Amino acid sequence: MSNIRKIGIITSGGDCGGLNAVIKGAAGTANNLNIECYIIPNGYAGLYNLVDFDNLIQLTPIRTELINVKLAGSEAGHSRVKIKKISDERKYERIKEGLRKFGIDALIISGGDDTGSVIIDLYKHGIPCVHVPKTMDMDLQTYSVGADSTINRIADFVNDLKTTAVTHNRIIALEVFGRYAGHTAFRGGICGGADAILIPEIPVDFDILYTHVKQRYIQKIHESDVYAGSYIIVVAEGLKDASGKEIVDESAGVDAFGHKKLAGAGKYVCQELTKRFKSDAEIEKFMQKSHMFVKDIYIIPEVRHVSPGHLVRCGESSAYDVNFGMEGGAAAVMLLKKGLSGITVIGIKGKEIRYMKIEEAITQRYVDLNQVALYENLGICFGRKIEGFSPDFKEIKGSPERYM
Repeated sequence: MSNIRKIGIITSGGDCGGLNAVIKGAAGTANNLNIECYIIPNGYAGLYNLVDFDNLIQLTPIRTELINVKLAGSEAGHSRVKIKKISDERKYERIKEGLRKFGIDALIISGGDDTGSVIIDLYKHGIPCVHVPKTMDMDLQTYSVGADSTINRIADFVNDLKTTAVTHNRIIALEVFGRYAGHTAFRGGICGGADAILIPEIPVDFDILYTHVKQRYIQKIHESDVYAGSYIIVVAEGLKDASGKEIVDESAGVDAFGHKKLAGAGKYVCQELTKRFKSDAEIEKFMQKSHMFVKDIYIIPEVRHVSPGHLVRCGESSAYDVNFGMEGGAAAVMLLKKGLSGITVIGIKGKEIRYMKIEEAITQRYVDLNQVALYENLGICFGRKIEGFSPDFKEIKGSPERYM
């Protein structure tokens, strides 16, 4: 059993839902175990500059009560800083000096794959830390706090956009975050009732997409007694076309970790569809038949793109993320108390505190294309030829894994 007296909490990377629950779960458990818990503000930037702080906020039971777990974002703040990239040759000693200054014995750090890679770096330099997985992209091997909140936000945006889309008979492409894994676009699009979902795992054949758009859009309008219809596409950043070329605005630059900023996929999808509408001789007849055609003004359906950007991160945390976050924060404290470090929390099941090596946890996980095939057979287009869904059948004995 480790003699942990003081713990510092850091949240890092992109903000999302559930992080305040991680902080509150960790602080509440620490207080219950007579361990002092402190916020280290502003992510790794705060950790590097800890030696210059005059004081830190202790999460006493009364201060912990002020943290609203329902709010997204983080009471501890964030920054996108990669410790290895700091030019200071004494950076690790400086960090240790800051920790010694406040008597902090170990760190709980919540973040995604980039954050996890820094935790590995800190651990190798003798700084005890436990990783609570956080990324709205849901692309780690574990569940990550923030994903469920983001999926719900995307689903709401998809559903809400239908009102304006139907009013103007528009095709709308909603571009969302996710980097090179399409989990949030996939799940959010399904829940919101999108007509098409384009994800990085499947290079897009725009001719197949256009055929689906044209058929479904025209059908909706022809079957409407007021000639109203829409078509909603959820587009994940990191998209590729059928040739394998990445669809991205090269002018967006790179982030602090050297990753290309992925943007522009939604706009590109709109351009490809508009180009095909303009070259399709049948579209003018459709526009005339549906009484929308106005020469030189309204000759093809309108295709728009929407980029909610950081709106998918903010607002409120889902109930699932709050539960997972509270349990993840609590588990992290108990792991440190046990003397374990350099690991990622998986979660709590019954009395089991589950964890794994950080190196394994931050390995990227992609959308299961077998599940995509299921939804293709339910009528959703993924920009490829429909794959047949051939199920296997397996009886599960004993107690199966549960969602909650």
